[in-house]
Amino acid sequence: MISLNDWLAHGLVALPWWGLVLVTLALTHLTILSVTIYLHRHQAHRALDLHPAVAHGFRFWLWLTTGMVTREWVAIHRKHHARCETPEDPHSPRIEGLGTVLWRGAELYRQAAARTEILERYGRGTPDDVLERRLYARHPYLGIGLLLVGDLALFGPIGLSVWAVQMLWIPFWAAGVINGLGHWWGYRNFRTRDLSTNLVPWGLLIGGEELHNNHHAFPGSARLSARRFEFDIGWFWIRVLERLGLAQVHQVAVAPVLAEGRALDAEAVRSLPRLRQYVQADYVRRVLWPLLRAEYRRADASGRALLRRARGLLMREEALIPADDRAHLGRLASGSRELATALEFRRRLLALWESQAASSERLRAALHHWCREAERSGIEALASFAQRLPAYRVPAGT
Repeated sequence: MISLNDWLAHGLVALPWWGLVLVTLALTHLTILSVTIYLHRHQAHRALDLHPAVAHGFRFWLWLTTGMVTREWVAIHRKHHARCETPEDPHSPRIEGLGTVLWRGAELYRQAAARTEILERYGRGTPDDVLERRLYARHPYLGIGLLLVGDLALFGPIGLSVWAVQMLWIPFWAAGVINGLGHWWGYRNFRTRDLSTNLVPWGLLIGGEELHNNHHAFPGSARLSARRFEFDIGWFWIRVLERLGLAQVHQVAVAPVLAEGRALDAEAVRSLPRLRQYVQADYVRRVLWPLLRAEYRRADASGRALLRRARGLLMREEALIPADDRAHLGRLASGSRELATALEFRRRLLALWESQAASSERLRAALHHWCREAERSGIEALASFAQRLPAYRVPAGT
């Protein structure tokens, strides 16, 4: 039997300091995986199914480490997508301010969870079994208390620090960093109707959630990475579960393939609307950014600062660009015929995607007309993109 002195020295499990650090990181990694795989991709967006034992294991672990109720988390996240960057968004830094979301994100979560109408409208389809009603949802702080007892028993007094890190992990990284910085700072692959950003292309601490702009572009995708240099560790573990027969993926964002030399046929017309996020992103990178670089080389120091700012604005919806920045883009366009022409061609291309009533044949004719005029624009980058556009195809079997 372990003595009191032994327990005070190292608890039931004797670990060096670096061992405690590794154990703490492993425990918090399991928690973030429970959030991203179970709460986010499985429950909120139904991008995959999990074996009941795995799903309940995640649910139990979240009860221990966060006290979060599945229905509450799912409802708040779904409303975030439905009302993103509006006063009804539960945690938009555009509305609440970055500091509020970053440091008081957990408080905003609790405020939203207390609103019955949010839970009733957006929390449908979440677990409603006996354990959920009588234990997890009714006693959310009991699990946190049991975790504290377990950490103290295993690691001794230092277990209090291990427990504190576990308690702060999700409120800081998920409620603060992702909901705050993930809509404020970073790079954007896609022109989504919000301010979502990717924080880093390769991360371990946040389970893949750092690729937040990718997620807002394709919310139903089980994989959050979209470019070759990006790594989604949550997707890695989903694939492991899939190989073990413990998960079934329903949807993954479709990336285009290029069928070089193909005409703007019926297959292309069917493919392009599905691939519009990638097409828009390619237009910015292949047409607008080269034109900005050319203007940058000709500009003076003050002009170059303005052009650097404009580069990021081109990936935003116009309605979400501040008035001063919109005026700035207008001035840049008025000073460059090529840039003004390229922006107008983008506007016309986006309008084609929005024309849901157009038949396939009418859409094909409109796209053909757009490409023909772009090739005659006298702008090399725009003409090259117009020649590339018919080659976009949805991969076979998707």
